[in-house]
Amino acid sequence: MTLQAVTLGGPGMDLRSSGLGHGDLVPYAYLISSRAHAGQVDKSGAEYIAHPRRVAHRLGTRAAGDEYIAVAWLHDVVEQASVTLDDLFAVGFSTEVIDAVNALTRRPGERDPVDYYRRVVANKIALAVKLADIEDNRDPRRLRLLPVETAERLSRKYAHAVALLAELTSNPVLDQTDVG
Repeated sequence: MTLQAVTLGGPGMDLRSSGLGHGDLVPYAYLISSRAHAGQVDKSGAEYIAHPRRVAHRLGTRAAGDEYIAVAWLHDVVEQASVTLDDLFAVGFSTEVIDAVNALTRRPGERDPVDYYRRVVANKIALAVKLADIEDNRDPRRLRLLPVETAERLSRKYAHAVALLAELTSNPVLDQTDVG
């Protein structure tokens, strides 16, 4: 799927030329995310778009700014769909939004999680979205929908992620907080 198929009204419809203003940032990010993830399912078989929706909702309940919520909607479109960072730039997302999405996107062949989490920690929006992402992924209501072995593996994976983020941010509270 190309971004042309994802954007409002096809080619030429972007945040700059369509008249969409700053207040339209979140709905536009939602639209791109929902179309990019159309037909995708998560590990439990649920529609994938429910995940970015929950992440965006978590940030919205914390009174995060529009850029944070837009990044929450977009955080997996590059990694899980065929949208590129250049596509996001072409349709008018700010450098701030694109840099955060970039920080959250795992690179092909990126084996060392420390490299990934260093990149996340270096961007305040990416860090906030990643923490909300981990909260959602560790949510016991989601984990109990999975086979026990998968749920246990993911619980360990996300506990390790929180520990790395705590270490990299020098914030031991992160490691002690029940993020999920």
